[in-house]
Amino acid sequence: MRLPMTLSTSLLLIVCLIAASAFFSVAEISLAASRRLRLRQLADEGEARAERVMRLQELPGPYFTVVQVGQNAIAILGGIVGEGALSPFFESAFALWPFTAPRAATWGFLGSFVLVTSLFILFADLVPKRMGMGDPERIAVRVVKPMLLLMRIFRPVVWVYGQLADGLFRLFGLPAQRDDRITSQDILAMTEAGALAGVLLASEQQVIANVFSLDTRTVASAMTQRDRIAYFLRDDPDPVIRARIAAEPFSTYPVCDGDIDHVLGYVDAKDLFQRALNNLPINFADAGLVHKALIVPDRLSLAEVLDQFRLVGEDFAVIVNEYSLVVGVVTLNDVMSTVMGDLISPLDEEQIVRRDADSWLIDGVTPIQDVRHALGLVDDLPHPDDYETLAGFLMVMLRRVPRRTDSVSWGGYKFEVMDVDSYRIDQVLVSRAGTGTGTGIGTGAGAATGTGSTAAARTAQALPPG
Repeated sequence: MRLPMTLSTSLLLIVCLIAASAFFSVAEISLAASRRLRLRQLADEGEARAERVMRLQELPGPYFTVVQVGQNAIAILGGIVGEGALSPFFESAFALWPFTAPRAATWGFLGSFVLVTSLFILFADLVPKRMGMGDPERIAVRVVKPMLLLMRIFRPVVWVYGQLADGLFRLFGLPAQRDDRITSQDILAMTEAGALAGVLLASEQQVIANVFSLDTRTVASAMTQRDRIAYFLRDDPDPVIRARIAAEPFSTYPVCDGDIDHVLGYVDAKDLFQRALNNLPINFADAGLVHKALIVPDRLSLAEVLDQFRLVGEDFAVIVNEYSLVVGVVTLNDVMSTVMGDLISPLDEEQIVRRDADSWLIDGVTPIQDVRHALGLVDDLPHPDDYETLAGFLMVMLRRVPRRTDSVSWGGYKFEVMDVDSYRIDQVLVSRAGTGTGTGIGTGAGAATGTGSTAAARTAQALPPG
């Protein structure tokens, strides 16, 4: 079909159609890409149109219906005008070539089709959408009034297509409204992008990530383990108490009856120091010296422990397992250290020491989340619910208590046990597989291996005696 128009009129009409299609493209992408937080900021600054954009985002169906009706109608009209205006010129040009002359009409139609399509793709789609992605909120508030006017003009058409679309959504069980709930993953993604862009320091981004991990990390990942607890017995004499304070200076000490599993309470180091400075004897039978201890189960998350601290007004808790055995203690400072990470951890207390670009020396009691972060491991480690620390990971993989020089390979890393003290794993050397960061110590008689997608642990052979 060819419309009786002059070439100049046809070209002018094509330009107008491209401009109209570009308007619909930028209107579509700007609404879809606009962030509600940024729109809220604009609204708070007095931009009333931002409120309209947010309302359209809640029910965008009529808006996008107008966009699609406009774009498709313009595309069809553009094809008709372009074919009628440009095909004769392409046909005349192809008629001059001997090998295209017999099918000059066909080649002329294809030529006009390719040219008009290319113009629409470039100037009516790609360019305006890239412009819309650059500052979607500012553009959305500029186009919202014209789009609302078009929505009123085409209301009957919008209603018909809207009903048809809603029926299809119900038929296939698809959501008809935009979900604008902000999740922790959204915030973490924003902070990671900010760190990559240099807006946030890497340490600041990690602090934010640690805050969101409080709900998933159990108290066992931050507590002082049972074998490292400095405690007093109720009947300890004054010289023993003073000697232990000097040898193991801490802010808080549990007071027990007979053994560590029978906790009577705790004593604050400040009270002990006050008595020592005033040359008063230290006796745990004195009233007010021993305070009631907060007892919490070892399956609580760090966020739940913080809630417990807030409710009872304490900053010290004893951690027990399901058998009522003490497995550790935790303080408010321990939780805050988990959040702040390297920002406040002294150098001599670092649990992860980077030796070079491809190897790390890690304490066995280091929380497995910290190990994953230090190594940049994205995939979950095998059986993540079965352990809290690097030592637990090695036990699960080896299926026994690790011994010196035992090793596990997983996810492109080799985990080699370097030091064991009475079944406690003190140090683990972690190196990238194949980097040859040797230490002069061979692997044990057995080793467990795995890949990033293999969670199965292999039982290692026992070392020979001696």
